[in-house]
Amino acid sequence: MSTNDVFILEDDLTMRMMLKALLERAGYRSVFFADGEALQAEARQNSPVCILLDVCVPGKSGLETLSELRDLDYPAPILMMSGHGDIPTAVRSLKSGAADFIEKPFRPDTLVARIETACAGARSAASPAAHFKHAKRLTRREREVLDHMLAGSSTKIMARQLGLSPRTVEDHRANILRKAGVKTSAQLLLGVFGARQAPGERAAAA
Repeated sequence: MSTNDVFILEDDLTMRMMLKALLERAGYRSVFFADGEALQAEARQNSPVCILLDVCVPGKSGLETLSELRDLDYPAPILMMSGHGDIPTAVRSLKSGAADFIEKPFRPDTLVARIETACAGARSAASPAAHFKHAKRLTRREREVLDHMLAGSSTKIMARQLGLSPRTVEDHRANILRKAGVKTSAQLLLGVFGARQAPGERAAAA
């Protein structure tokens, strides 16, 4: 399974061909399904980078498939597509856990951008920084720096990987410590990993 696979529930042949060409140019591999049952069966075995579901397909609807995947706490972001983008359907999709709702027809660059935004959001939510009790006070860049700190990266490595100057990285580190109310990186890391422990684990450790 490629790490760039996109599972797509879409029964229209013309739309399939368009999506395949579009996503290939963006570096993704399209895996198409004509019905929700087939997609769910594959999704139980493999997790793609994201899932695109057409609302109106024969048999089980895209909304039903979305609901069932979310009941499984599925990790990949799910985006809904519809040529009948009425507001109630869009609202229902988002309330059911969709990362986005995209109306057809759409601009190719818009679709790719919204896929990438959904995937970035999923990665951010899964990052160690997301478990930090002060995470909501951090900017997006500060959360990226914190993730690198938790991975043990040096300032020089962070600067290179994030495309920043070492001085800017140090400024971000200082802001993170200030917002967390600690003075050292060691105190910060204890706070992060302590927040990720379950109460029972902390009691056992004591």
